[in-house]
Amino acid sequence: MTHRIDDIYRPAEQRRRDFREVERPLSCAELHEQAARCMGCGIPFCHGAGCPLGNVIPEFNAAACSGDWRGAWEILSSTSSFPEFTSRVCPALCEGSCTDGIDDEPVMVRQIEKAIVEKAYQNGWVKPFTPPRRNGRRATVIGSGPAGLAAADELNRLGWLVTVFEANAAPGGLLRYGIPDFKLDKKVIERRIELMKQSGIEFVCGTRVGEDVSAAYLARRSDAVVLAVGTPEARDLKLPGRELAGIHFALEFLQGQNRVVGGELATVPVVAAGKRVVVIGGGDTGSDCVGTSIRQGAASVLQIEIMPKPPAERSPSTPWPMWPYVLRTSSSHKEGGERRWNISTRAFAGERGHVTALETVEVEWEFSPAGRPLKFAEIPGSERRIEADLVLLAMGFTGVRPDGVAAELGLAVDPRGRVLEDPARRIFCCGDTANGASLVVRALADGKRTAHRVNDAFHGGN
Repeated sequence: MTHRIDDIYRPAEQRRRDFREVERPLSCAELHEQAARCMGCGIPFCHGAGCPLGNVIPEFNAAACSGDWRGAWEILSSTSSFPEFTSRVCPALCEGSCTDGIDDEPVMVRQIEKAIVEKAYQNGWVKPFTPPRRNGRRATVIGSGPAGLAAADELNRLGWLVTVFEANAAPGGLLRYGIPDFKLDKKVIERRIELMKQSGIEFVCGTRVGEDVSAAYLARRSDAVVLAVGTPEARDLKLPGRELAGIHFALEFLQGQNRVVGGELATVPVVAAGKRVVVIGGGDTGSDCVGTSIRQGAASVLQIEIMPKPPAERSPSTPWPMWPYVLRTSSSHKEGGERRWNISTRAFAGERGHVTALETVEVEWEFSPAGRPLKFAEIPGSERRIEADLVLLAMGFTGVRPDGVAAELGLAVDPRGRVLEDPARRIFCCGDTANGASLVVRALADGKRTAHRVNDAFHGGN
């Protein structure tokens, strides 16, 4: 019986010295064996309950299993605009609802998807798409992250002339500036952007809407505006000592490194080399900080999380086919560092204006009957001082500020930081901007849906 492959990474000692993608390519034999594991499925749930894009997973797995890579690509690309992104950074929600995961381990859908799209690029099957007929309408997309790119791509396919505005020097948003190269090589973004340009989509970068160009002006010159600026406001930890130097938001740290790798900066603005690094936050962004700190040569890396340590096996609180509540260990965690759970930070301590330690306390959680954490209380006498030279705050994002581009477009922002669109004025929102911080795959799916909502507002573009 063929089992899921556990060893999918380059050796840790090798990869922790560079920023190249950490995953090794699977051989044709390995890919065939893994795709074949899907063939015994009776009633698949992966494409419905799992994938936000509705990818037809059993069908492209069957094509891959038979060696029909062209057919696999045609199936995959019929639903997914950018599978080269999701196959690298998606947590693979489809695998959480894979029927093989009930009694065994789920099929390696993400790795098969990656092999399909890479073979498509290698063979020249991925081509620009110029619609056979333009509808004469113009759309402005503000923001070139995953949602903005998906909306722009789909609007172009529907016959719109699309211009994308981006504040940064190059398109990609979170994909380019937030996710480390060791997970998503920026050359992967570049080749896709080039295809989008060849398809007729215009990118205007280094232009901040509301400062360099008026949002009202863009709205006047467009038949529709799509706001896709993500959730730029990071969640802060406003505790005593927060003003000390050496405490940074995670994206300050990650963006600086990405800009150096991408050639936009000569030196890293926030440096972990030789420092005792503490990452506050146990999610993917925190994990990315761990991997980046290790590559920069940190003296030590500790990731702390107020939540309890998830169970090693699927929690009863998330029965199949739900996305499982379970302990996840990333490639960065396997490269070094330490993780601790049930840790709450009370204050930051420092000397001569620079952080030197965190004042923390352990917490104890109360769980639901199904095993889901509900609320916590501090444990008396568990106070502890954790020494640190660099503290990275990776606790998620709070949404979009009510001022700025949202205000200039006359759009309201709800208490959770989500921008409320105004279809009557042909102004739409998508991705994290509309729904709150979430996954890249959900942003892509919503960007695509929003493009169709825009088009439908004009009676299908007729």
